[in-house]
Amino acid sequence: MMGNPTPIAGIPLPSDASFFLAFIAVHLAAGLTAVIAGAFAMLNRKRPGRHTQAGTVYYWALAAVFVTMSVLAFSRWSEDYHLFILGLLSFVAATIGRTARQKLWPSWLRIHMTGMAVSYIVMITAPLCG
Repeated sequence: MMGNPTPIAGIPLPSDASFFLAFIAVHLAAGLTAVIAGAFAMLNRKRPGRHTQAGTVYYWALAAVFVTMSVLAFSRWSEDYHLFILGLLSFVAATIGRTARQKLWPSWLRIHMTGMAVSYIVMITAPLCG
């Protein structure tokens, strides 16, 4: 990354390059959307409607988090490779959970709940590992 380290809201960012800051902004917006939608899906009744809509928003917001995180991690691989691994684990867990429900695998409910829960937990804790 080119540019100077810049503190924003007390968090030192490794660059003030506009490309980097744009990815950070999209990453944060998608992450906040995923956190809220995931919590909403967990707290609503498990039936078509609010739960499934919130779950869909969660999954696609998590996909955006994964894409932006990947770009950011690859740009500083030696410092952030562990965040890529956590992001990959979170997205894979959500994909397994979502696919189990869509394809109605045997024991789909257990797989869906486990996949989505693991995904959410890893997503929430990954920034603490940065």
